[in-house]
Amino acid sequence: MKLAQTLLSFAAAFTLGFAFIACEEEKNEKAAATNESAFKYGSVEIPVSDGTLCIAPFFVAKETGFFAKEGVDVKFVSANAETRKIGLNNGTYPITNSDFAFFQSVENGVNIKVVEGFHVGCIHLLVKKGSPIRNAQGLKGKKIAVNAIGATPHQAATLWLEANGVSAINDVQFLPYADGNLALEALERGQVEAVSLWDPLGSLAATDGRADVLMDLATDPVFAGRYCCFYYVSGILLEKEPEKIKALLRALEQAHTWISEHPEETVELMQAGKHSAIEDKEFATALIKSYEYQSPEQKIKSGRNLKADLHYFADLLHKVGYLQLNADEFTEKIYREVDWHK
Repeated sequence: MKLAQTLLSFAAAFTLGFAFIACEEEKNEKAAATNESAFKYGSVEIPVSDGTLCIAPFFVAKETGFFAKEGVDVKFVSANAETRKIGLNNGTYPITNSDFAFFQSVENGVNIKVVEGFHVGCIHLLVKKGSPIRNAQGLKGKKIAVNAIGATPHQAATLWLEANGVSAINDVQFLPYADGNLALEALERGQVEAVSLWDPLGSLAATDGRADVLMDLATDPVFAGRYCCFYYVSGILLEKEPEKIKALLRALEQAHTWISEHPEETVELMQAGKHSAIEDKEFATALIKSYEYQSPEQKIKSGRNLKADLHYFADLLHKVGYLQLNADEFTEKIYREVDWHK
């Protein structure tokens, strides 16, 4: 009798427990559905590289509510360049930022498109403080440190040298240093005569007196006023879910305007969210301003032209053998005009 009662009690408890679990699962599913329905375009993951100021528009659009206002629930994920390209190509990710390092992959068939410019600047070619080298000609026969052969700092230095009559293949030697700090140490020890670096390290080395600037991507005549970085979107999603892509671009455009009007607040927001490794607010603000994030009105006034900039860099990269397609063919392949105001 006692055994029967025990079994009945166990069965009742099991049934109640199962019912509770089922109820909780149903509540969670409803909550998820409610959260999803609160955003017209649902949730998306955007790959970013945390710790750098140049990705400010993504975090500003998130923290100020621009993404939510446009009906998209955005979550950020950390991803390297290869993961980003794969994710964009298969439609896992809708959008990211990058420079012309993605160009070769697009030429080789990766289905990603450039739809808008991101910013200018962000790479410096430096020489040791007080170095007698003051121009490209002075680098003939010298060694230049880069983060990796084929990466953007290497490409930028190559284009600058070639534009100034110095062969990047025959006249200089590029040496890879995966760590930018080690590259600067090599510069200080005389193991290399120049180093091409991403921000913030490049700008910081020039600001704190460790190095002299030979080329600044934001101001040098070869690059000045041209987008060096772009918004890349998934070709698959641009075709299947164009309204979602437009919503993201509208939010990011609002972020560009906000940054242009509030550079100091942008730095504070980035620092508060631990999205920037730079602690010096004055230096970080100057860096944000140098990237020239623009409102639509500022963009029109400046005459900045995304398609023309893509063509310009495609032509330079074709001439140095990085791209096989000519500039016209490549620009047609990579560029897509998207009117996100409709």
